[in-house]
Parts: sequence; structure tokens; C-alpha cells
Amino acid sequence: MIELIQFPFSPFCLPTRRILEFSGVKFKLINVPPQDRSLVWKLTRQKYYGVPVIRDGSRVIFDDTDDQQIVAKYLDQTLKLGLFPAGREGVQSILWRCIENEIEGATFRLNDIYYQENLPAAQQLQYLRFKERKFGRGCIAQWHQDQKVWLKKLEAALVPFEQMLAHSEFLLDERPLFVDFDLFGMLENFLFSGHYELPKSQPNLREWHRCMKTIRLAR
Repeated sequence: MIELIQFPFSPFCLPTRRILEFSGVKFKLINVPPQDRSLVWKLTRQKYYGVPVIRDGSRVIFDDTDDQQIVAKYLDQTLKLGLFPAGREGVQSILWRCIENEIEGATFRLNDIYYQENLPAAQQLQYLRFKERKFGRGCIAQWHQDQKVWLKKLEAALVPFEQMLAHSEFLLDERPLFVDFDLFGMLENFLFSGHYELPKSQPNLREWHRCMKTIRLAR
């Protein structure tokens, strides 16, 4: 059985989890604390400490690059999902870079504002320390202060996707491709705390999101 090593609100684990759900294959979730990657370090033989990681029998798959989508492509090939058609390779590469920078840059900040609700009390101090070491002292408090600004940035960054979905059920095709799952995961990270909803000004995106939550592969 495929195992997904993750933490539940990671914007990079959420696409992987949704791809597995879409495939219909049975899989097991193994949650690790966001600030404790010792299991990942052990599984990857001290080569990687990020998530997601896939364990498929004796194989351990992880993406130690910024732009290769190794985990997603492994699942795509193994489960025959058709998420990376050759004819869409270039445009998908452009889109996922946008999704994992402009979109994710807003969504994780807006979600991190509520880290105390997302994590057990015992994990909160180390999570805050981890974030402040990376983004500077008081970063989460600053994001909270700038919450409305980040919401506007996110809404503006989603406009091109809303425009794309005005003419197609999915972003690039009549069926979901990898970028659909990638964008879905970022938005699920944004929605994780329960304090937000998708912009009402973007009805096509909202309908697409409802579809992406439940769609399954037709074999």
C-alpha cells in the first residue's frame, strides 16, 4: 500500500493527497509534526527533510528539486493518471511555478495566522520558532496585521485562473491535469483554518473548486 508522509495543512502535501484520492487507490496517511522531520530524514537516508514523501513498498519517493514534480510524476506514471500529457508540458511548467510562488506565497501566510488553531499546544512554540527563523521575528504577527492586504493579493493572483475557467471546466483540458491539483492544494491550504472562503468575485473558480473536491478518475 502506498503511504503518504505529510502534515495535514502543507500546501505541497495537499495536492499529493488529492491526487491519491482521485486515483481511487488505497493509501495510508502518516502525519508528522511540521517542525519535526526526523522520520522523513530517516526514510530518505538523510537526503531530504521536506514533505511530501511517498513510500511505495521498498521505494521512497521525494522531490528534492524546485521544479521537477518528482512525487506527482511518480504517482502519475505508477497509477496511469494522465496528469502530465506531453502536449501540455511547457504550459504546465509555467503555471505550476506561478501557483507555487504567487498563490502559495499568499495562502500559507493567511493560513499561518491561525497556526495556534491548526496545531496542538505542544507543537506551537517550535512551529513559531521555525517560521521566525525563516521569515524574521514577529513575521506571523505582521501577516495578521496585513491580512486584508494578503487577501487582496491572493484575489488578484487568482484572476487569470478565473478567466481560464470561464472557458473550460478545468484549467487546460476537459479533464484535470497536474496544475488543477496543484492549485487546488494551495487553495485547500488557504481554507484549512475555516476562517476564509474563496472570493465571491470568482464564481468559475468556486465551481471548479467544488468539482475538484469530489472528482474521481474514470477508468
